[in-house]
Amino acid sequence: MTHAHAHGGHHSHSHQHHDADSAQAEILELDAEVLAEHTNDIVKWLPLNGSPRQIVDLAAGTGAGTFALLNQFPDAHVTAVDTSPGHLRRLSENACARGVDAHVRTVLANLDDAPWPDLGTPDLVWASGSMHHLADPDHALRSVHDLLAPDGLFVVVEMAGLPRFLPRTAPAGRPGLEDRVHAVSDRRHSQSLPHRGADWGPMLTAAGFVVEGELVVDVDVDGTGNAAVGQYALGALQRVRGAVAAELDAEDLAALDLLLDTDSPHSLLRRDDLAVRTQRSVWAARRT
Repeated sequence: MTHAHAHGGHHSHSHQHHDADSAQAEILELDAEVLAEHTNDIVKWLPLNGSPRQIVDLAAGTGAGTFALLNQFPDAHVTAVDTSPGHLRRLSENACARGVDAHVRTVLANLDDAPWPDLGTPDLVWASGSMHHLADPDHALRSVHDLLAPDGLFVVVEMAGLPRFLPRTAPAGRPGLEDRVHAVSDRRHSQSLPHRGADWGPMLTAAGFVVEGELVVDVDVDGTGNAAVGQYALGALQRVRGAVAAELDAEDLAALDLLLDTDSPHSLLRRDDLAVRTQRSVWAARRT
């Protein structure tokens, strides 16, 4: 679940990019941990004809999908593709730690580039949280169609925007703060990420696939006694703060900053009422 556009830029920015990269990698790993059960349920639901042997994980990030797929299909080989060298390095380290490095190959590539590098002939292609980041998703859909083995399956998993973490009544002085943060974030994203929240069914059909299954998974993970949920909320809202600060009401921004201040008694990390609430939509489409 990572951005599928290039991390280009001038050498003097490389340190900032590295920091942003590692901050994003930490969120990806918390996301993988918190949503692991839901991801496993999605993998078990897939309408597969037998166990896949060759899998491609597009915009693989630090490997949430790669490892969920290998848990279910331990004999498979996964080619993990991402535009971030840092994420792929972490994915490789995770693969070694899990003892599955012989089953994982990493490829550094930008999915908006044409043509794609040689990714073999997979019988399963997995794209989680990545398709809406692409500048030209139709190009990617056609590329996947051409890549897949006959009868192969393409799985698109998308989340309904940023998860909600706080109760509606929180925080005490500014109830509904998260809804207002989301409203600003959604407005900004509607310009830069026009495919976020899209129905991928018609686009898959237009690219020559037959959609064999659609699934909507309601996610509601209780954060009580789960430190990862607090860390995930903190990381996600820290990231969104940069995007919304200029447009957020001053009192809302002050309330958000209190939640993000890990030394404050009002810190997210000190709350016992957090949860991770969102929806994940899944499309399983076959190359016929």
